[in-house]
Amino acid sequence: MSSTQNDTVTVGLGGRQVTVPKNGLYDRYRMDPDFDAIARDPRVSGVDFFRKLPKIKVDSPIGPTLTPNFYYALATARLTMLAPARAIRARLPEELSPLEIVPGLGLVSVMFFRYDVCDIDFYTEAAIGIAVKPARHGGLGFFDLVSGLKNEHLHSYVLSLPVSTEIAQVRGHDGYGFPKWVTGIDVDIDHRRTTARVTNDAGGVDLSLLADTPAQRSYVSGERVGSLTSYTTIDGAWHSTLNQTHVLSAGTTRGTRGITLQLGEGRMSDDLRSLKPKRTIQFDVMTEGQAALHMPVPISVQSRGK
Repeated sequence: MSSTQNDTVTVGLGGRQVTVPKNGLYDRYRMDPDFDAIARDPRVSGVDFFRKLPKIKVDSPIGPTLTPNFYYALATARLTMLAPARAIRARLPEELSPLEIVPGLGLVSVMFFRYDVCDIDFYTEAAIGIAVKPARHGGLGFFDLVSGLKNEHLHSYVLSLPVSTEIAQVRGHDGYGFPKWVTGIDVDIDHRRTTARVTNDAGGVDLSLLADTPAQRSYVSGERVGSLTSYTTIDGAWHSTLNQTHVLSAGTTRGTRGITLQLGEGRMSDDLRSLKPKRTIQFDVMTEGQAALHMPVPISVQSRGK
């Protein structure tokens, strides 16, 4: 390990070299955190959620690592839209099926994330995702739809997942199989306003959001824990990745007043346009939360009927 600048160091990860903040959480702990020290960070409301989730050491495409990856202070925004099932199927692998709200209409999402305190240090992220039926699902998916709209138990296939740091890109792409690349992403979320901007290769706008934050409701620690299962392929084999979300303050609106989503030029906007979204049906913002992202595990999937 060697210094690259006064405020960063270079570390090896899965045969690649990435820079991380000097004396940041990754530099100090290598995914094996000191909860007492992290609890003293004023941005972190508490660490009880994590004390009940012991980490284990596993082999992975990026080498031996500890899992889960802990996010101690985060904020998120999600726009859920209706889109034609035909357009969605055209972007899905044949092994996955869209979760349809009614025959012919599925759900797609635009998401923005701000991770203020986590095991791999501060970064921001954005995503274009498709709600899918759980792998090998044989029913109509009604209960999956209800829980999905409540953001309790989502299943997703991601088309775009840009991030703002090298370590997040290498871990997410090489370790998890997600379509990640590094670009400029500004995300600011508070109780009044939610703003986000994703930069394209030319320095212009790929995608941006400006919205009033829905009224927030506070939850006591452990009261509301949701999950997101994402499907990816690693070396040609299907895997599922579990992300547990610990909600501390969140709100939802089904109105679109005060929400402006701008599509520009870039991969995210291209992916969203290809899904032909019809209208926004829900806007969710979590101003305070935590998460545990587990390493992917192999899963058996069955091709959908043509």
